[in-house]
Amino acid sequence: MNILVVLTSHEDLGNTGLKTGFWLEELAAPYYIFKEAGAKLTLASPLGGQPPLDPKSNDPMFQTDETRRFEADKEAIAALANTIKLADVTVSDFDAVFYPGGHGPLWDLAEDKNSIQLIETAIQTNKPVGLVCHAPGVLRDVKGLDGKPLVAGKTVTGFSNTEEDAVQLTDVVPFLVEDMLKANGGVYSKVADWQSYVVTDGLLITGQNPGSSVATATALLNALKG
Repeated sequence: MNILVVLTSHEDLGNTGLKTGFWLEELAAPYYIFKEAGAKLTLASPLGGQPPLDPKSNDPMFQTDETRRFEADKEAIAALANTIKLADVTVSDFDAVFYPGGHGPLWDLAEDKNSIQLIETAIQTNKPVGLVCHAPGVLRDVKGLDGKPLVAGKTVTGFSNTEEDAVQLTDVVPFLVEDMLKANGGVYSKVADWQSYVVTDGLLITGQNPGSSVATATALLNALKG
């Protein structure tokens, strides 16, 4: 079982002068869910090499058992430091694809042609795709075989407008995940802010927020098992 994990290469939080990137819990928790299920993981990013970590996600307030385990895991840290370039990925080498969030993907992966093609090809070849928190934002320009947005008519979730408002980045991000999913015809739903919530619609699996990381990864494994 081979799973591709796609991370952002974008580190600037708009024009704030602050840094962003991927959210550590959204990589670390699924990483161990997949590993313990016997999966072989390959990490990729648009630029390859070390993806930027959102510094806030490493704040003691947001650390979890899984993030501490990841940071003490030499093999995991080495894999993260050496992500392959997204352009070099062959979809047929993998059984499933997983996208951790963080705000970074809204800037680069949402418009990255390799990421868009990767998701379109994965779905067309019957491979499940899981995305958590801000990562459903990378579906913005992804199309189905009918030429319509992939999410059109599908049940989906992702980081909610109220959660974005709570972290005071509504006016900083290039677009709001909830608004985009709705505008593209997605049947969006959510639960209370910061509660775990995951939606599966066929091969598409989306989670609402960082706390949904475990549930999203588990749902991806369930989709793989058929």
